[in-house]
Amino acid sequence: MKNLTRLFFFAALLGMLFIKEALWLGAFLLPLWLLSYRDFFKLNKRVLTSLLWFNLSITVGYMIMSFLKGFSPWEYLLYINTKVYLLTYFVFYFFSKVDMIEFFAFSKELSYLLSISLSQIISYKKTFEDFRLAYKARVVRSLREREKGFIAGVFDFFLSKALKDSKERTLAMKARGFFDNTN
Repeated sequence: MKNLTRLFFFAALLGMLFIKEALWLGAFLLPLWLLSYRDFFKLNKRVLTSLLWFNLSITVGYMIMSFLKGFSPWEYLLYINTKVYLLTYFVFYFFSKVDMIEFFAFSKELSYLLSISLSQIISYKKTFEDFRLAYKARVVRSLREREKGFIAGVFDFFLSKALKDSKERTLAMKARGFFDNTN
């Protein structure tokens, strides 16, 4: 059953990647929405918030370029944004139903990389929540200048933490043979 699930996931993902028209992407999207009817709003919120800034910046950049070059961007933008939305929605829905750790258990390396990633995500999420609660507890009203300083400090902390953690994780991965450069 696990192998069948993996096969379905990769086949569906490949099928979506090979589609070259927005109409057919929509044809994949409709049954997916129907399958996830109970979680539709929750999944939609997660998908849209995770894609918003990235897709918006790509879309605006492509629109500017297309207007400067003199061609219509609408068909391509509809296609690419629908594809990105469909793939993201599918992955979020699939892994809300299937245990991600069990899904990648077939590969020792992928399981290890997944556990590293998840531990880092959980750690960063908890640290950010601690920062947010500490700030909320210390500031009675909104002070824009203090907020900017706080946000800059949090960003600096996470950047420094990410750099330090990446060095540690690289060393751990080297010790486990991930970067074996012998040919």
